[in-house]
Amino acid sequence: MSGKNIPSWVLSLDVEDLEFIKKFVVNSGSLKKLADIYNVSYPTVRTRVDRLIHRIEIHNEQEEENLASFIRQLAIEERISLEDAKLLIEKYKVERKE
Repeated sequence: MSGKNIPSWVLSLDVEDLEFIKKFVVNSGSLKKLADIYNVSYPTVRTRVDRLIHRIEIHNEQEEENLASFIRQLAIEERISLEDAKLLIEKYKVERKE
């Protein structure tokens, strides 16, 4: 995978988060194993996973808002029709949920 194909949500994470995700995957998603590796309790690991999920969701929401704003601006500038703008935004929202 080249650098330009890396999803933007991955690029938004710091090195520690990426290392945590790597350990999570390598250990088959076992939070118990991660708790042992980091020498912390299971709830602590669960909290970290929840925070990562939240950060990724926030990033995705911001990305969606930025695209929707860009499409709306194109419609305002009459570079695309209002109907096309609505269709593009709706299609994007549907695909993001899938």
